[in-house]
Order: sequence, then C-alpha cells, then structure tokens
Amino acid sequence: MQTAIPTLFMRGGSSRGPFFLASDLPADIATRDRVLLAVMGSPDRRQIDGLGGAHPLTSKVGIVSVSQTPGVALDFLFAQLQPEKATVDTTPNCGNMLAAVVPFALERGLISAQGDTTTVRVLTLNTDMQCDVTVETPLVQGAGAEARRQVRYSGEAKIDGVPGSSAPITINFLDTAGSVCSGLLPTGKVVDALTVSGDGFEPFSLSVTCIDNGMPLVMFKAADVGCTGYETVAELNADTDLKTRIEALRIQTGHLMGLGDVTTKNYPKMTLIAAPRTGGSLCTRSFIPHVCHDAIGVLAAVTVGTACVLKGSVCEGVAVINEGDTKLVSVEHPTGEFSVELGLDPEDAQKVTRAALLRTARLIMRGEVMVPAAVWPGPGIPA
Repeated sequence: MQTAIPTLFMRGGSSRGPFFLASDLPADIATRDRVLLAVMGSPDRRQIDGLGGAHPLTSKVGIVSVSQTPGVALDFLFAQLQPEKATVDTTPNCGNMLAAVVPFALERGLISAQGDTTTVRVLTLNTDMQCDVTVETPLVQGAGAEARRQVRYSGEAKIDGVPGSSAPITINFLDTAGSVCSGLLPTGKVVDALTVSGDGFEPFSLSVTCIDNGMPLVMFKAADVGCTGYETVAELNADTDLKTRIEALRIQTGHLMGLGDVTTKNYPKMTLIAAPRTGGSLCTRSFIPHVCHDAIGVLAAVTVGTACVLKGSVCEGVAVINEGDTKLVSVEHPTGEFSVELGLDPEDAQKVTRAALLRTARLIMRGEVMVPAAVWPGPGIPA
C-alpha cells in the first residue's frame, strides 16, 4: 500500500533534505511534485507525516542525474517546498543544498573519485548555472587488504549555522549573473527610489538595489523600514507590521525586476542591511521571503557581496570593502558570518568574474522513503 523510493538524507551547508536520483522519481512533473509533497509532509505546519523539518531551510529536496551537457558531469534540480503550502518551486537555486550534490553522486556511484580531492562540474537546472565543486576523497582501507576512495565528511572546516566542523567543500561559481532575472541589475539601475503604499500602513519611501547574481534580492537599509538591522530573528518574525510593509515592497519590486506577480513565489528575497559590527563587511537580515533567515543563503551571500562592490548601490557608504581586484566580503548574519571571495574584471570594476566560497555537507541517513501508493504506485505501474 506504499511505494518505497531510495534516498539519501543529507545536510548541505546550513540546509538539509532528501536527495534522489532523477530516475527514481516519476518523469511526469505533476506526479513528481505530488510525491515530493508526500515525502516532506506538506502542507502541514509541523510536516508531521513526512521528512520536512517544519521550516523552509529543512523543506528542501535535491534531484541528481548524470548530465548530457558537454563538459558537465552532473545535473542538479533543486526543489523548495514549504511546510504550510502545497507548492514545489524549482525556479530558484540553493547553494547550500548544492554542496551535497557531489557527495551524493559519489555515494550513489554516478561518478568516481579522482584522487585525494575530486572536482566535478555541476549544472543547476533551475537557472542553467554551472559551477565546479571540490570535495575530499581520501583513500580508505577497506575490508581485507582492499582500499578505496570515499567522501570525507569529518574535518576542521566550520560554517556558521552548523554545529561542529566538517571537511571543506569549495564551490566556484562560473556564471551567476541574471540567474532568474534578465541580468545582474534587472531594473537597469543600481539604485531605485520607490514609494510603497498598501493597506494597514502609511506610505513610505526608500532606496533599493534590485540585483541577481545567483539569487534575486531586493536590498535596502534597515533604517529605512524603522529597524536597526541588528534585531534577532525572533524579533523580526514577530513584527507583523514590518513584514506587511516588506511584502508590499517585494510585490512592487517583483514587477520592476520583470518577475511578474511574485505573491506566490519564493523570490525575490528581501535583505535589510546595516553597517558591520563584528568585524565583517556588512550586516544583513534576510527574509526568505516571509520568514527571517537564521543565517543567509549561499547565493544570497554571493549577491550581497556583489552589491557591496558595485558603486552607487545601497551598500555604498555602509559596507567595508578591501582594496584590489579580489574582494573578500564577510557578510554578517544573525548566527555568524559568510565569507565570499569575488574576482573583479581589471578593466571593469563593476563586473564580477568569479565567486568562490566554502561549504560543508554530511550524509545523515540512507534508505527508502515511503509514500502512499495512491500518490504514486511506483515506476511502470498505472496510477
């Protein structure tokens, strides 16, 4: 009466969720989405009947396959689910879950280890974005005299938002500008001056930077919405007036960014900024899009870092940035910081040519997840 689907339950960066081979899921998208909803237990606030963790950061799914694109080894499809909604969004990227793609592929035998480290080119199907992911694959003594290479999960690398330490995973993004929007600056401007109005609040004016270098963001000074930018996540999530005003701003900027009506979409993300106060480059508070993030997403951090180096953005005069063609941007967030290394074009200081960062991942569980046969009876079995 239930269908068993092979899965590895993995943490990628500061997110987690089940990973599947694309071949183990229904080819029909509508059926696949029903399966994923059943897997995660959505819609339900607690996701009590599935694997979801009752939070957007733990309501994520990774789908992996061998790529048919020349020069690319793996295809990755990311799916964002929500605890209380029956939605499966495969539009945005997730740089955190991306960190677990190569370990998953090695565990499932889609690819082979190359040496002490293994570097694999991955295509994120959501936005047609390519990156090179490097993981450690040391030689491990097996049973008897046989030795084989395995993914190393233990190590000394630490990332904020995740307890303990793990082996480092480096991600080098090759081309992230305009991942969802038409380009890096989808409104055609570095800064837009807006007046926002809506039910339940007085109209307010502010300046925003609408930018997409891996994740569509709307960035604005926290002071422009009556905040310090240093509030706790709980304080911001409890401020219903603030969230109402930010949502009105999000809907308005969605149209400006060419995204249409974003009422039911998970983007653009909304990012409040303030001067750094723990030695970083910029302090942030991010809504994803309706809940304040405990940290900041990988590609959101890349996009924030990019805004920091663009002359005239809302970050100018707020962010603290080093000199030179390579910028190390430390993005402060509620639970720590996220460092992004950006390479600038020597002939065009407004153009980012490279974005590299460090993440970690861990295999938590392997096995089968069960879904009701009424949702999907299994491959080759008519519904």
